[in-house]
Amino acid sequence: MYLETVVVTGLHCEYCVKSVTEEIAELDGVSVLDVDLASGLVIFVSEEPVDQAELREAVELAGYRLVVAALS
Repeated sequence: MYLETVVVTGLHCEYCVKSVTEEIAELDGVSVLDVDLASGLVIFVSEEPVDQAELREAVELAGYRLVVAALS
């Protein structure tokens, strides 16, 4: 399993958190653990490393912007 952390900008409310969580969780083998509304920090686990282009697309589909992807 891989623990991954990213930062997403534009989150303003719990609906934003829900939208980002749902889009990222739709990626194969991904489970979202936490989304911090104040910082935009998103922590999730995946069975395999997540393709950064797919991750960026998922965040953008939710209407937000991926600014930092730090793989753990």
